Amino acid sequence: MKIKSINPITSGTRHQIKLQKNLLAKQNKIVKVLFKRYHLKKGRSTITGHITVRHKGSGTKHKLHTLNSLNNYVGINICNMYSASHNTFISLNFDFKTKSFFKTRLTKNIYPGSLIFSNSFINKYHIGYRSKLNSLPVGSIVHSISNNNNILYSVSAGSFCQLLEKKKKCKIRLPSGKVISISKNYYGTLGVISNSLHKTLVIGKAGRNRLKGIRPSVRGIAMNPVDHPHGGRTNGGCVPVTPWGIPTKGKLTKKK
Repeated sequence: MKIKSINPITSGTRHQIKLQKNLLAKQNKIVKVLFKRYHLKKGRSTITGHITVRHKGSGTKHKLHTLNSLNNYVGINICNMYSASHNTFISLNFDFKTKSFFKTRLTKNIYPGSLIFSNSFINKYHIGYRSKLNSLPVGSIVHSISNNNNILYSVSAGSFCQLLEKKKKCKIRLPSGKVISISKNYYGTLGVISNSLHKTLVIGKAGRNRLKGIRPSVRGIAMNPVDHPHGGRTNGGCVPVTPWGIPTKGKLTKKK
C-alpha cells in the first residue's frame, strides 16, 4: 500500500493523507454471512442516559467483520478488504477442510492466492502460518498471539512481537519493548500485521473523527470549577489531576 496526498480543493483536504486502496477488494460485502451488526457505543448509561464515557457519541452505522476464532485450518487467501472498525485490513480466506469461508486479520505481504496454514505443530515456516509458540523458531516475528481463542497481544496495524526464548515458558518482546513470559501453548502468526502505514495518515478535518464516533475533547483549564479540578480563573499552582482528582504527572500507574 502507498500513501497519497489529496489536492487542496477544500480546506478539509489540504493536509489530508490517505492510503491507496487499489490492492483491496472493490466490494466489501462479499460473503455477507461473515458480517454482524455492530452497535456503536454512545458513552451513556442505558438507565439514566448520563455520560459514563467521555468523548464518545454519534458516528455512522457500519457492520463488523466476524473474524475466525479457530486455530486449525488449511486455506487460501481469496481477497483483502477494508474494515471500518479495525485499523488493519481483513483477509477473506477459504478453508479446504471445512469447505467454508472465514476471515482473519491480514498479514503483511499476503496477497490473493497465498496459502495459509494453522495447526498445533508445523515444520515449514512461511509468512501467514499460525501455530503454537513452542513449534516456532527462536527469534521469530509473530503477531495475533492468542490463548483459548482470545487474542491478547499484537493486534494493531503494523505491530508484531518477537519470540526470544523457549523453555518451560516462552519469553516474547511486546511492541512496547517490554519482555514478558507466557505459556508455550499460546498461538501466534508468523509475520507482521498489515497496514503498517496507518500511523502516517492525516485525517485532514475533524469531521472524519465525528463519523467514527469520537467527540471533541476540551482542556480542563478551559472549564468551570464544577466541571473539572483545573477549572476556574486561576491559571496555575495546582497539581495536574484527572477530572476525578487523581494525580497524572509523575504518579506510577502500575500496582506493585
